[in-house]
Amino acid sequence: MNALHRPPARPPLPTPDGVPGPRGVRAIGRRVARADPAIRHGVRRLVVLLLLMPLLLVLAHHAARLPRLSLPVCYGLVVLAGTITLLYIAYSRYEDPAEGELRVRPGPEETFPPLPAHPMVAFLLAVKDEVDGIEACVRSMAASDCPGVRIIVVDDHSQDGTGDVLRRLEDELAITVIHLDTNVGKKNALVRACEFAADTEVIAFTDSDCVLAPDALRRCVRALVTHPELGAVSGHCRALNTDSGFLARAQDVWYEGQFRVSKAAEASFGSVSCVSGPLAVFRRDAIFNYLPAWADDRFMGAPFRFATDRQLTGYVLGQAWRGQALKRRYPGSPFTAEDFAERRWRVGYVRSAKVWTDVPARLGPLLRQQVRWKKSFIRNLFFTGSFMWRRGPGPAALYYGHVLWVLAAPVMAFSHLVWAPAHGALFLTLLYLCGVVLKGCVWGLAYRIDHPGDTRWRYRPLMSLFSSVLLAWLLPYSLLTVRRGVWSRGTA
Repeated sequence: MNALHRPPARPPLPTPDGVPGPRGVRAIGRRVARADPAIRHGVRRLVVLLLLMPLLLVLAHHAARLPRLSLPVCYGLVVLAGTITLLYIAYSRYEDPAEGELRVRPGPEETFPPLPAHPMVAFLLAVKDEVDGIEACVRSMAASDCPGVRIIVVDDHSQDGTGDVLRRLEDELAITVIHLDTNVGKKNALVRACEFAADTEVIAFTDSDCVLAPDALRRCVRALVTHPELGAVSGHCRALNTDSGFLARAQDVWYEGQFRVSKAAEASFGSVSCVSGPLAVFRRDAIFNYLPAWADDRFMGAPFRFATDRQLTGYVLGQAWRGQALKRRYPGSPFTAEDFAERRWRVGYVRSAKVWTDVPARLGPLLRQQVRWKKSFIRNLFFTGSFMWRRGPGPAALYYGHVLWVLAAPVMAFSHLVWAPAHGALFLTLLYLCGVVLKGCVWGLAYRIDHPGDTRWRYRPLMSLFSSVLLAWLLPYSLLTVRRGVWSRGTA
């Protein structure tokens, strides 16, 4: 088989009964699964608390001496408390919306129009100069077992032969390919594709360096159908190219935590702040009126070409407070011809919808990717940050807590890695690094519990160290260069 089209090295799937791990653990899991839902939920909360108990004891021991502790130690305790809270919420509250009805649903005062049992789905992809990986991506889209799917691919004026590959696949796979004569950028290319989705109920996106499981899209659509209050859902992403070296394998474990823990915690409140590009599935009526604003997004007086994922998610989360003003800016657009009511949509995460993406295998492309993501974070902070407090205390605490952690990271890195050594406080530097590794070990333990026997959990402490020592410095750089923008992504 051609190496280009070989199937991805996918992570191990759960056992058939849905409970990973040894036979005894699976037997207990099956017994709990047959119990009353309230009992299942209570057992799960108890087990999570027991697993987190060592960390809670450490936190309680030092919290008793809080007034006498130094600022760096206090910062470490705050990070530890935040990590414990995030893990507890993710493992005790999260439910996969594709696996059944969620326990926490909107009250009767909130109404959401139901979708058809089998809605029409537009599955969209924008690509530019991805000749090496585009065929595997498009074939995985075409292999989806979701009924009623129309695949639309936009070639954003590629110059490397991508267009030729798409022409060959167009007839073979019965897909629609749009070839643009000029480069318009990813967001504008996707909006062009959305013009062909006016008669669909669901609009799904993926990235050109991704490969999807056959049931991934169907599971996301099922979540939207079963739960009309969901305006959008994100799939679960892992690294595709884990055989590329240490850096790719470390990112794979990091991705698992970002989705399984961070997105799961946000999803438990219906407020996932970023429906990620590898598999982003929206109700059409939740985003259609805001596509012109998305394509024309501006920041600091210039067109902003990043934040494709975060900003579109922001329009779903915040349209109840920002929707009318956004729609008034584009009165003549075909996307605003049909006025959809602004609703307090919820945004979820479907853990069972698997997708794999190529991650940067070398340091240079990884740093450029991180700069793009941090620019997206900065821009979106000024939009989503302006209303997230309205969505309730849980979503607000998770969102603004994450913002404070990101903003504090470069400050703490400077304080401990530059200022402390310069003033002879090397013990402070060592204490900081030990704290970073400890946090990574906690995340690594969570990975190991989810994936028994998988030794890749050891990469997580190293990724935490890498993030704190190197990646934290990229936030100030991203802020200073926020108006620079390019379309293409590199992973080599």
